[in-house]
Amino acid sequence: MARYTGAVCRLCRRYGDKLFLKGERCFTPKCAFERRAAPPGDRTPRRRKISDRGLQLREKQKARYSYGIMERQFRRYYKRAIQRTGVTGQNLLSLLEMRLDNVVYRLGFADSRNQARQFVRHGHIAVNGRKTDVPSALVRVGDAVTWTEAARAKEPYKFAQEAMKNKRPPSWLSVEEATMTGRVLAAPGPGEIEARFDPSVIVEFYSR
Repeated sequence: MARYTGAVCRLCRRYGDKLFLKGERCFTPKCAFERRAAPPGDRTPRRRKISDRGLQLREKQKARYSYGIMERQFRRYYKRAIQRTGVTGQNLLSLLEMRLDNVVYRLGFADSRNQARQFVRHGHIAVNGRKTDVPSALVRVGDAVTWTEAARAKEPYKFAQEAMKNKRPPSWLSVEEATMTGRVLAAPGPGEIEARFDPSVIVEFYSR
């Protein structure tokens, strides 16, 4: 399945929840979900009740679209989560959060994961001093995430500097605003991740 390139606001309306795919716009009255929360498509007087399997699929799709991951890649994350010790749902969520594009987003360097992915793809981000242009690269505890020297003279870096003033990273990350350098302090634990989906339901979906 190819990456979704349509209107992302339709996804929020389709799944009945804000996925925050448009960054700051999602926090304003211009948010399409706030203005029109009804699902897209023709209005019908009656809608069929969603089955348990359908609810599980919905949670899985919400997670996929939130992180911008295709099905095959998402399934690989699930298999890696099973192989780790601990709760599979939390392991899956931790793997998704440790993706480089998500860390760039969580640090406040970008308004959305889509924008963070673009910054990484364009070679603006370095991990431990080395340019990394793979959004799915997994960072480790102790890694330093910063901007490349070439990127510091460009508009995205200046935009991020201004945006950082009103943002605070989660507890498992730290950032030095003066140097625009973030560091991974620990793997995210339960209660430290603001997820718009239930990972335990996703585990149920794949385990059937």
